[in-house]
Amino acid sequence: MSIVKMKRIRLIALAQDRDALLSSLLHVGCVEISEPEEIPQGSDGNPLLHRDAAGVAQAKAQLTALQHALEVLRKYAPQKKGMFAPRGTIGEKELLDEKAMAAALSKAEAINEHAKVIGQLNTRQARLHTEQLALQPWSAYDLPLEDQGTKNVSILLGTVPNAVDFDAMAGAVMESADTAWLKLLSTDREQQYMEVLVHRSQEQTALEVLRSYGFSFSQLKELTGTVAENIRRLDQELSQAEQQRQQEQDAIRALGADSGEVEVCVDRVQQVLSREDAKERLLSGGAIFCLDGWAPVPEVPALEKALKAFDCAYELTDPTPEEYPKVPVKLKNSVFSRCLNVVTEMYSLPAYDGTDPNPLMAPFFILFFGIMMADMAYGLLMIFGALFVLKKAKPREGTRNFMELVFWCGVSTTIIGAMTGGFLGDFIPQIIKIVNPESTFTMPALFTPLDDTVAIMMGSLVLGAIQVFTGMAVSVVNKIRSGDFIDALFDEITWWIILAGVALAIFGIGTVAAVPVPLTVGGLMLVFGGTRKAKGFGKVASLVGLVYNGVTGFFSDILSYVRLMALMLSGSVIASVFNTLGATFGNVILFVIVALIGNALNLALNLLGCYVHDLRLQCLEFFNRFYKEGGKPYKPLAIQTKYVDVIKEEQ
Repeated sequence: MSIVKMKRIRLIALAQDRDALLSSLLHVGCVEISEPEEIPQGSDGNPLLHRDAAGVAQAKAQLTALQHALEVLRKYAPQKKGMFAPRGTIGEKELLDEKAMAAALSKAEAINEHAKVIGQLNTRQARLHTEQLALQPWSAYDLPLEDQGTKNVSILLGTVPNAVDFDAMAGAVMESADTAWLKLLSTDREQQYMEVLVHRSQEQTALEVLRSYGFSFSQLKELTGTVAENIRRLDQELSQAEQQRQQEQDAIRALGADSGEVEVCVDRVQQVLSREDAKERLLSGGAIFCLDGWAPVPEVPALEKALKAFDCAYELTDPTPEEYPKVPVKLKNSVFSRCLNVVTEMYSLPAYDGTDPNPLMAPFFILFFGIMMADMAYGLLMIFGALFVLKKAKPREGTRNFMELVFWCGVSTTIIGAMTGGFLGDFIPQIIKIVNPESTFTMPALFTPLDDTVAIMMGSLVLGAIQVFTGMAVSVVNKIRSGDFIDALFDEITWWIILAGVALAIFGIGTVAAVPVPLTVGGLMLVFGGTRKAKGFGKVASLVGLVYNGVTGFFSDILSYVRLMALMLSGSVIASVFNTLGATFGNVILFVIVALIGNALNLALNLLGCYVHDLRLQCLEFFNRFYKEGGKPYKPLAIQTKYVDVIKEEQ
């Protein structure tokens, strides 16, 4: 339940063992290989070691091809899978089987080739369809399109804008060229399609008049045969393209059963990519290579056992304080507190020399969520929903931690809901009253949000004070461990003494004469501690700032916990409002429908609201007392899969 201690590993091994050693480290799964900070130089200024080019690009290309093949299969040959279907399992040796990977890559290549042909056919069909649409307005023209007229007569095909008065244009053309004849073939929203016959001696005269009306020639000069013949040809080509497209789709569907194999291959290639990426972080020189990285202390025995199989030299050392910012952070938590990794990772991992907040935060976060939600029915839904997902889907760390958090918060919500008598608000009393109007039944409760608002508010403030003081206590312990007792004395302990005096005065504990003692001692410590590092007028400014920030900081932080009462009250009121609306019908069925719809909306709103406000209390009011952020995530060279679970095997 802490930050796992790390060892720095520096290793030199034979270049011929590089791939085998990396495969062994992949199996052990505990070494994070670091980027080389600097490359040693020889006396002549040339580097003694160099970074080798690895096959990262090839592995990425293979991974992209496999992922594209899966997308194609999901589109044309979807496989029915349950929403919470668990992943399959596979042995480690089978996962790393190169022959199986080559076979799956070949199938993915075939799938992608079929998809490529389908894409080409789709493009061709779109082009043919466009050509067909372009020919439709000319359907009334029955002469071959290559026929440009006779020796004395020209045939002109063209268009004018739809706004043009065709009869007026025809009259103007025939007035200037008496041998011209115009025929309107068709019209659409934008153009009028026309045929013009004119004696060649008057062709230019007719064209000048036509152009004044916006005439433009058709784009049919390259076609042969009649318009009808061309449309039939395009229909035939479209039909052939569609048949070919169906054949390609059928070929993809025939490969649909191999989607599982392609998915496994994605995981296979991911391991290759991890190894190749690790190679780029190594330094090589001649017959050797060097590795620099980090390994968790608990995993060191397994690492040393794996390294015994190779001719290599290595050393394991503790990180120095100067190296702490570079040390990767791995958290080790119990089953109860590991669910809070969701919150910690969302905020920021603790620094390597910081404190793991999860065990400290877990009781507060889970309790606060239950207080804000405070309904047995909501809590039971959260519990059974989380258990269902955990059992059926068997999710991994991220999703597993979140569902475990939902489970524990559901437990807390159920308990607090039992204490407040909340079950879908006042659902049970309301439905009993509809059945029996004389009923005065109420749910048993220790306290209720609507009747004991002040008590709940005071309890929220007390819980807030406990969490704030817990954060201060953790800060004191951390400072004492690091040898900064003076800072702990004047930053936190001084305020405890002052607040103890305030508590004595408020609650009348002890004698009146005893009250000024802690206030006086604390005040003197505050004056001395707040001004010990300042000089001149800065002492006054430091003291004023310390008092102001200290007083307002305490009260504002503790007052923030009033939101526990506010969300409990709002959730209870909203549920009661919907139940009351349903009860106005005086019908059990209508009541149940309205109440369940309203409570479903209330549950969704509260799940989000309670999580966000709980998160805010932890990150702003609790963490700022002791938390040192900035940890670097631990990313070891390890087998990581998306589609299957791997059974580790002895090598």
